Amino acid sequence: MSSHLQKQLQTLSQPEAKGMLRGISRGIEKESLRIEAKGTLAQTPHPAELGSALTHSLITTDYSEALLEFITPVNTSIEDSLELLEDIHSFVYQKIGDEILWSASMPCIISGDASIPVAQYGSSNVARMKTVYRSGLGHRYGRMMQAIAGIHYNFSMPQAYWDHAWESAGCPGEKTDYISERYLGMIRNFRRYSWLLIYLFGASPAVCSSFLGGSDRHGMKAFDKKAKSLYLPFATALRMGELGYNSDAQGDLNVCYNSLGDYVNTLSSAIKQQHPAYSHIPSGQEGNYQQLNNSLLQIENEFYSSIRPKRVASSGETPLCALVRAGIEYIEVRCVDINPFSSVGLDDTQMRSLDTFLLYCLLQDSPACNDDEQLVQNANLKAVVNMGRQPGLQLHDGSDDIPMAQWANELLGAMRPIAEMLDTAHASGDYIASLDSQLAKVADPELTPSARILREMHDKQLPFFRLAMAYSEKWAQYFRERALSADVQAAFEQEAERSLLAQRDMEYSNDISFEDYLDNFFSQYEGL
Repeated sequence: MSSHLQKQLQTLSQPEAKGMLRGISRGIEKESLRIEAKGTLAQTPHPAELGSALTHSLITTDYSEALLEFITPVNTSIEDSLELLEDIHSFVYQKIGDEILWSASMPCIISGDASIPVAQYGSSNVARMKTVYRSGLGHRYGRMMQAIAGIHYNFSMPQAYWDHAWESAGCPGEKTDYISERYLGMIRNFRRYSWLLIYLFGASPAVCSSFLGGSDRHGMKAFDKKAKSLYLPFATALRMGELGYNSDAQGDLNVCYNSLGDYVNTLSSAIKQQHPAYSHIPSGQEGNYQQLNNSLLQIENEFYSSIRPKRVASSGETPLCALVRAGIEYIEVRCVDINPFSSVGLDDTQMRSLDTFLLYCLLQDSPACNDDEQLVQNANLKAVVNMGRQPGLQLHDGSDDIPMAQWANELLGAMRPIAEMLDTAHASGDYIASLDSQLAKVADPELTPSARILREMHDKQLPFFRLAMAYSEKWAQYFRERALSADVQAAFEQEAERSLLAQRDMEYSNDISFEDYLDNFFSQYEGL
């Protein structure tokens, strides 16, 4: 154990720190495709009975009308967050008729880009901006990539922890700057070790061949004679590799997490500078908006990353301006696959493992990163995405090649004091149990979700689509039979009605043109 980590653990081992650890907050954003009963992507609009996708606090859409996104508010209780997520699923199933929620990250049967409807949010300026942005993504990268679903895990430490940590460090500079620096250190470490999460929780080792539309198989093998499914024998999370959220255009965008200023400057420059490859896509000429602009990034959300620094923005404020205004408030982990073996795509054991991992990344020493190290990180991630369960797989730890299993065991071993500390704070043994379950996956790769998917495909002779469809149908039946309490049902109905009224109010209050709205929005980047 490093001396830095040991010092941090000593600080958190004090009796008064228990409340700080119980105050760790989480929020879940879980995406799910709506599909027809036969397994193709739903072509129906976002159901009005669910409320407005623009203004609902819990239920929205992501890229497509058919890509639902469920959002749990910030909560310190893992159990409460998962229960709410289950309640959202139950309510949605009341309103979508015979449609089903797809229980995997890689998509169902899709008939090309034209079969993926872009999300619509109404006629207000903010709604139109959201749709135009998504239209731009489709033109730039294709809509197929946008049909991939995942889970975003939002994590933050309580203010009491930051007050204590800042004072223990000697009150260096402004507290908001100190918090941002610590979160950036956490992000740098996350990028060093995120391959471990991909190995442990990756659940996308195979795809339906319709996803590639007859194009290059990317070296994947056919599962059956008709090649209805493609896979890699030792893959873990194809969603996080070349088949997933990946952009050649962004390949030269070297985002640095050594300081908040570097991060903001890099992304704001990519938003302000034109990118010739996108100049042919209409961006307002004669009122024709197929993208917001022809910059490398339309807005900062277009930057594909496995983790993001975040702050809740004020109305109309850009995410980068929010960070400049008040610093980093929380981090968003974006590399979590949907686990088809769980009713909502993840469970409490995984969430406790994520907490332990993220706390380790925060407490461990985190030296500044350079371009060469980022290349090594990318190579490690790619290796685990494509070959994570391959016996004897070697990664590079920054100084030498090392067996992945050995490094995984070392990292998980270093996390044990953190798991013990969390168990002490919660008066439980759940965190150590979750850590032990991950150690078991390192000892036996067959215990990983990715291995289980391929094993069941082979044992049951089911292509990926059929296996994922079977689990989707299983969870559909579960949620259709799961009743909501009268109070919870009423709260969902009221939120749906409130959100529809809020959308109408926004549409009635449009007082400037869309062009002026965009000018005002993008003018904020000029000061960064």
